[in-house]
Amino acid sequence: MYVLKHGIKRNPEKRWALPDRIFFGHGACHILAGTFLEHPPLEGFYGERIIPGEGFAGNHIYVTNGVIAFDYHGYCARERLLEHHGKSWASRAAGWHCAITKVDFDLLDTIELNRRKILGPDQYLHDLISRARRFLQRIDHAEAAARALRIATA
Repeated sequence: MYVLKHGIKRNPEKRWALPDRIFFGHGACHILAGTFLEHPPLEGFYGERIIPGEGFAGNHIYVTNGVIAFDYHGYCARERLLEHHGKSWASRAAGWHCAITKVDFDLLDTIELNRRKILGPDQYLHDLISRARRFLQRIDHAEAAARALRIATA
């Protein structure tokens, strides 16, 4: 798990300068998921959220069809994503635990996001939705999802 240097998330210029994978993996995962769902490259996906237990960090939002998932890493088995995320946070904080919930709010709506203490797309330095679209356009979704599905069901 990549750990950001202290203060980067609070510095808009340094945060924006991060490579896409790190940027979307550390505080903008919800915008990537929301952009995916805005014009889904594959059918049947919906948002899920990892909500850490009280007092723990580790919130994460991704999209899934229930078998495979997509986030800043790309496509993988949903269970693999959850296992990796849980192990990474548990290694940093003893007793780490979480709940998994289906996203029932608009991931690109600043008011809805702020209600959940999450930044909206217009609260970042530049045009975050365009950045997410460019990230998504670089992926062959059908091929990557098929590969993840083969692995998930093997």
